[in-house]
Amino acid sequence: MKRFHIHVGVKDLNNSIQFYSTLFGQQPSKVKSDYAKWMLEDPKVNFAISTRVNSEGIDHLGIQVEEAHELAEISERLKKADLGVYGEGETTCCYANSNKAWVKDPSGIAWEAYQTMADAEVFSKKVETAPQSCCPPKVSSTKSCC
Repeated sequence: MKRFHIHVGVKDLNNSIQFYSTLFGQQPSKVKSDYAKWMLEDPKVNFAISTRVNSEGIDHLGIQVEEAHELAEISERLKKADLGVYGEGETTCCYANSNKAWVKDPSGIAWEAYQTMADAEVFSKKVETAPQSCCPPKVSSTKSCC
């Protein structure tokens, strides 16, 4: 199963949590001092907000997968698009341990394809075996959430 992902930068986390909880009709599934996430079933979306981005608004989009073979399939499709896949590998990001691949579309919008393996206690850290950033790689853009 795949789930669409949207990460939005916000200025005031508490006001934003209140707004999105009202919009979605449910409370976030994860709340930290700088981050909140809703795992919505209808529509099937992983919607996250945080104060860790450089600006307000959409920071990046993505596709979350459950199985490693789904991530490999999406990564291969991204490579065929010939836009350059960046930041492949394991990382800790958004309070989760994940395996990711990043690409920027022709308009410069960062997209990630990722599989979440477990919750994490920290927003981000580099994994020794693959020191990629958790957020959109700095490839012809100054926008980054970490």
